[in-house]
Amino acid sequence: MKWYAAHLIMYVKFKKHRQNRYPLWENIVLFKANSEDEAFAKAERRGHLEEGDCDGSFTWGGKPARWVFAGVRQLISCQDEKRRPTDGTEVTYLELQVSTSKTLKKMMEGKMASVSIVAMGRSAPTQHQRAQVNVH
Repeated sequence: MKWYAAHLIMYVKFKKHRQNRYPLWENIVLFKANSEDEAFAKAERRGHLEEGDCDGSFTWGGKPARWVFAGVRQLISCQDEKRRPTDGTEVTYLELQVSTSKTLKKMMEGKMASVSIVAMGRSAPTQHQRAQVNVH
């Protein structure tokens, strides 16, 4: 069996209010599986299990809301796939791209910067995706 790191995207959806922004989380979860397909299926099941509204008590900004599973953004086979993950094991990675060294410096200082995420590994629905992200 191999270890896989799945990037699960969860977002907040208001139950009754109009929504201009969608807060989202990228949760990275480890799965042990015999194949990439099995790991992907496990990741999707886990994402759906995380959906909900905490028995009606979940709010965002004082508004009733719920967590929604958007999907598995990518699935990465861990570098030390034959060993159980331990201290120092690389479990996932992101390939990022910036247009200039100035933009890189802004990002590293925690300032607003435009960063492209280049998807690696298995992702849904397409194998290669790019996303523009503004880092705060």
